[in-house]
This record gives sequence, structure tokens and C-alpha cells, in this order.
Amino acid sequence: MCLGIPGRITEVWDAPEGGRFAAVAYGDEIKTACLAYLPDLAVGDYTIVHAGFALTRIDEESARVTLETMREYGVFGDLEADLEARP
Repeated sequence: MCLGIPGRITEVWDAPEGGRFAAVAYGDEIKTACLAYLPDLAVGDYTIVHAGFALTRIDEESARVTLETMREYGVFGDLEADLEARP
């Protein structure tokens, strides 16, 4: 199952071999996403990534509400426990 977790773009770059990419922060975790479908995303924007591609731009308020709701329903339960247990 895939979860559409909002992430905040912290860096954007054009790859030498072609393509535009972004570093997307999910809390302390940073993942790389391809911006082929949303090439105008910029640092500070929020996005939903699926299979390594940024598919949706969302505003900061929507990202905040989504994350709060996911926490409220325990979506991050095991994930947050695993992260807290890391050295």
C-alpha cells in the first residue's frame, strides 16, 4: 500500500543527463523525486510523490492538515516508533 504523504521540497536541480529533480523532506527523511510532471515546483513547495515522481502540488495548509490527520489516525504509528528507536 502506498501513502500519499506530503513532503516539502528543499532543493531542486537539473541533472547533467537530463531531467529535473528535487530533494523532498518528510520530517528528517530526504528522498529524491523526479519533477518531469511538475517541472515548475520550487524550494519550499509541498508535493505528493508516488513511485519517485512528484505528481501533485499542495499548499502548506493542506500539507499540515493532511499530516495532522494521518498522525491522529495512527498512520505513522509503527514508522514513528521505528524512527524514535534509531540511534
